[in-house]
Amino acid sequence: MKTIIKAGAALTLVLLLAGSASAETLRIATWNVGLNRSGPGLLVQDLAEGKDAQIAAILRVLAHLDADVILLTSVDYDRGGVALGLMADRLAAAGQDYPYRFARRPNTGMQTGLDVDGNGRIGDPRDAQGFGLFSGQGGMAILSRWPVAEDGVRDASDLLWRDLPGSLSDDRPALAEVQRLATTGFWDVPVMTPEGALHLLAWHATPPVFDGPEDRNGRRNHDEAAFWRLFLDGALPMPPPEPPFVLLGDGNMDPADGDGLRDGIAALLTHPALQDPAPRGNHGRTEPAHRGDPALDTVLYPDLGGLRLDYVLPSAGLRVTASGVLWPPEDDPLYRDLVTASRHFPVWVDITLP
Repeated sequence: MKTIIKAGAALTLVLLLAGSASAETLRIATWNVGLNRSGPGLLVQDLAEGKDAQIAAILRVLAHLDADVILLTSVDYDRGGVALGLMADRLAAAGQDYPYRFARRPNTGMQTGLDVDGNGRIGDPRDAQGFGLFSGQGGMAILSRWPVAEDGVRDASDLLWRDLPGSLSDDRPALAEVQRLATTGFWDVPVMTPEGALHLLAWHATPPVFDGPEDRNGRRNHDEAAFWRLFLDGALPMPPPEPPFVLLGDGNMDPADGDGLRDGIAALLTHPALQDPAPRGNHGRTEPAHRGDPALDTVLYPDLGGLRLDYVLPSAGLRVTASGVLWPPEDDPLYRDLVTASRHFPVWVDITLP
């Protein structure tokens, strides 16, 4: 017997099915993996040999994390994308397929040609646009299950620090002429999800330390966060992205604890175009000397303790269904993989696109 559905009921059924399809959960994540080696090509060598314990731990964590898109920070760049390809191959063998990858040459290790640190020499790691032993050390990379619309990528990595409105730069004129603001990069990367384009706004800021009383790194870190606030305000020559988008990466600044000019990251976290899901871990640590909630920490230093440095901040209109910091109890085997891999712990947010 045939089933007959009246026109009105059929339309309702179609709408319900469309609504359920559009409510698919997407996991967006970032992780500072610490895959920065001491020389060019060494990461490719370690991946190819397949014997490196850190890499094996990273791959197991990524397989467990099961993100649809992940921004990796502190991963060496190579022009041919060989390292990313090898990593993706090993993840595919573990059941996690990332057929789409994106990386561009970072500012790290890109020499300015000037004696930035004032030690009387040029060509040192601190004389680069961003600290780096070689060009490409400690860059950024995106692994995605969906295509990257490379023709729609916008890259503001070459913006001079002095040209940021309200810049805190006080570099001498010759250095100000060449010094970029982004330590690693400022990317707007559209990823074509089943529900449409999702813009990934990616960055990895300088740590606000490792300098002197001039606090150059502290001021630069502040302005790297200010870049995104001004970008979202439409106060830069490059217009802001159309939502939906997610701002993510290593901001290298805790809004409550540690050194640095915290008002930069604080203003970003409260920007009306963004929402902060405040992802939490379940490690159960306490830090009486800290003002911030330790459950929000994303990195653990032996001397400084836990800090919140890594962020996934969806645009205000996105629906967040869950979020967290992948920080299991210390007796969990996954914890051993995490601490073998990096000082940082992955941050993830589950969203549904409109």
